[in-house]
Amino acid sequence: MLLKTRLETSLVTIRDGIEIPFAEQGEADGLPILFLHGYSDSWHSFEEILCLLPRSLRAIALSQRGHGDASRPQSGYSASDFAADLASFMDVLGIEAAVIVGHSMGSSIAQRFAIDFPSRTIGLVLAGSYSTTKGNPGVEELVGAISALADPVDPDFVRSFQESTLAQPISPEFLNTIIIESLKLPARVWKAVAASLARDDHSERLREIRVPTLIVWGDRDEFFPRAEQVTLRAAIPHARFLVYPAAGHAVHWEEPDRFAADVAAFVTSFG
Repeated sequence: MLLKTRLETSLVTIRDGIEIPFAEQGEADGLPILFLHGYSDSWHSFEEILCLLPRSLRAIALSQRGHGDASRPQSGYSASDFAADLASFMDVLGIEAAVIVGHSMGSSIAQRFAIDFPSRTIGLVLAGSYSTTKGNPGVEELVGAISALADPVDPDFVRSFQESTLAQPISPEFLNTIIIESLKLPARVWKAVAASLARDDHSERLREIRVPTLIVWGDRDEFFPRAEQVTLRAAIPHARFLVYPAAGHAVHWEEPDRFAADVAAFVTSFG
């Protein structure tokens, strides 16, 4: 059940005039943890996780450009663009360095941030992650379907896509929130981000990530198989690997209590 703890929500303007909404909870002087949502999602993806974390941590979930109620520029949807946005977001909030938690697309952006801004990365949590989507049949099929989207985007398509990330049922209320957030994206953003996902490849640069890293994966993830997680773990020097039995791609939606506890234990072990 989705917790009803009230979160503080705000809007800031970062580089290039991009407006970024975010939700926050915890002590202002606590260890900063920034949460990056997956494809077509928004800060609401981590709404329940923020409510479950200890208040001693400063937990912030943001909606990235093109998503949710953030600005939707005509271009700039590569992982490096999103990573630069995150650095600018941190500048505005006065955060020098943080733990970065990313789900799916957000995990790829987290990887890129650690590569491009190593001094500003304290640690990483990569959920439902990957090093590249090249040669991935599930992603290729999704990109093909997205190439045919037109406005207004079909709600049935969005529901089917979001449900495909699940192996276990979640709150219908929360699922509807996620679908509503995804429907805010115009077709051009769906397509631009999908094209970026198909191009971005960090497989040759993962060894540059030198911070503590936690890889979290559901063993019923239909997008990114165990072999991809093994590749990540082998390539990132300080990586740990947690498997959630019977969970799908959206592990933090299906197992929010465990995910929040694992994130809290991980960051307090070195933070």
